[in-house]
Amino acid sequence: MLNILETLGVTFAGGMIFNRLHVPLGWMLGPLAAVLVWQGMARRMLKWPTGCRNAGLALLGYGIGLSFTAESAMQILKQLPWMFLATVLVVGFCLILGYAISRGCGISASSAILGSVPGGLSHMVVLSEEYRHADRTIVTFMQTIRLLSVLFVVPFLAVHGLANDIAPGGAVSPATPPGGSATAVIGGGRFSGSDWPWSLLAAAVFVPFAGWLAARLKLPAPWFLGPTIAAALMTVGGWEPPQLPDIVTIGAQWSLGIYLGLGIRFRSLSGWRRLLPYSLVSGLATVAFSIALSLVYSLILPLDTVTVFLGAAPGGMAEMGVTAAALQADVSMVIAYQMFRILFILLIVPFILRRLLGKSGNVPEADGIKPGG
Repeated sequence: MLNILETLGVTFAGGMIFNRLHVPLGWMLGPLAAVLVWQGMARRMLKWPTGCRNAGLALLGYGIGLSFTAESAMQILKQLPWMFLATVLVVGFCLILGYAISRGCGISASSAILGSVPGGLSHMVVLSEEYRHADRTIVTFMQTIRLLSVLFVVPFLAVHGLANDIAPGGAVSPATPPGGSATAVIGGGRFSGSDWPWSLLAAAVFVPFAGWLAARLKLPAPWFLGPTIAAALMTVGGWEPPQLPDIVTIGAQWSLGIYLGLGIRFRSLSGWRRLLPYSLVSGLATVAFSIALSLVYSLILPLDTVTVFLGAAPGGMAEMGVTAAALQADVSMVIAYQMFRILFILLIVPFILRRLLGKSGNVPEADGIKPGG
């Protein structure tokens, strides 16, 4: 309990500082940064209950799922070929980056490629266990640096480079999603619909069950994806589920920031200083490629640049979905692009990697980077 209270105190301070500085997504990035700094400088181990993490993800997923409408579902179906093309281009670019890093840094091709592919830290680490020459520690480190690059760079670029008239600080603001109604958003601090007590009861039962079911089915990010799908089904079906008050949204972002910060470990790799520049350049290059892709797509498709950028950016569904909601982008389209890429990577990329690397990832490990204890 003392560790949890310490975690709350440290991360609350980080959230307040980032929010006062008007950092985009301050209540997510502030706690994340506070965890990294406190554990690194004070050498203190912070803790956060798994139930709190799952509850925060479920609340964010539920709130983001409210942005889906019947019209947005039809738009997503029309976008499937473009989602496939964007996913192939981003994944192909990351495969090339990974191979270049393996040559320049002296690590195995399997380690560098698995560390570069934007398929989620946990998924890539698990996949690395299938390849004898893939170093799990290196994959974890590279994915961590990529995640940090995305979390801190993408919201800043989206707010200050690609979006107009956006107030970056604070919680997710109410907005009307493209093609949707004003009730289908995160935040707002009120309940909508004439029968909201029954809708509230349905959401209170249906959403946790959806998270549990998604976890049982081993879906990616189940406690986020399950409630997102549940809320989307309710809104597409004509219901008006209750919206989340702003204070609840802030708490959910806070919980997500703590969870992301505690999942990052820098002590597991000796020789990380040599690998760090390559990992940073790889993450930033992927972000730059996503920007270029979004500019091209916005000229061809009826989508704004921010929506395509957040959909193509190598982040997670929860992180990019929260950013899209804060920027009043098309949240449902961003989630659809992110979900399509993750499913593509989970289902298709393993076969591609086996063709490229063989079962063992047979490029020998060099002496440059060694795993730590």
